[in-house]
Amino acid sequence: MSEDIVIYTKNLTKKFGSFTAVDNINFEVHRGEIFGFLGANGAGKTTAMRMLCGLSKPTSGEGYVAGFDIRKQPEKIKQSIGYMSQKFSLYEDLKVWENIRLYAGIYGMKDHHIAEKTEDLLEKLHFTKERNTLVASLPLGWKQKLAFSVSIFHEPKIVFLDEPTGGVDPATRRQFWEMIYEAADRGITIFVTTHYMDEAEYCNRVSIMVDGRIDALDTPHNLKEQFNAHSMDQVFRRLARKAERKE
Repeated sequence: MSEDIVIYTKNLTKKFGSFTAVDNINFEVHRGEIFGFLGANGAGKTTAMRMLCGLSKPTSGEGYVAGFDIRKQPEKIKQSIGYMSQKFSLYEDLKVWENIRLYAGIYGMKDHHIAEKTEDLLEKLHFTKERNTLVASLPLGWKQKLAFSVSIFHEPKIVFLDEPTGGVDPATRRQFWEMIYEAADRGITIFVTTHYMDEAEYCNRVSIMVDGRIDALDTPHNLKEQFNAHSMDQVFRRLARKAERKE
């Protein structure tokens, strides 16, 4: 496997009893790529992401993340990735600096390195005056930008973003995506799920899951040409209409 490939799956499958949540998916993600992982509710993308993050063992098939086997080396994977979700990313009853320190410690960073990088991050985000502010008091857009910055604070090879911009206004979403591009330029691979189809246009490549399978995978431009569509929203709707199962 090429060093440029940071995520690799071959016939990756997850079953719960007789129900096949993820059905023989095959794809690769490259270093520094922004990879959109799309699918309607119930399509299987959350289950697939859990396997890739080392949180759930596959029923069959292969998967490697950052060079580690998702079946045999889940703890190594957890140390090599970052993760952010819309639902849970920061502890709201901790201060801004306390959240940074907590997650940096979890990811195994040394105290002196944490202290140095914390000051740099607060200055970069213009959060210096907010260092002692409880996260619960921050506006949602600020929380999301802080959560993303914390998820890549330890410079992981890959960061998994699970609907990271849910509920924030369009201007904040644009700022958030500027941060994503900056991270990708540094070589961090971005693996992102989103319900906003305009955000799918920002990805280098996009996969779309339907009923546990990957039904389409290509650049947004090529997918729109393939489906004779004007937008990724049209592509997504045409594929989602094929779905037989519900969430």
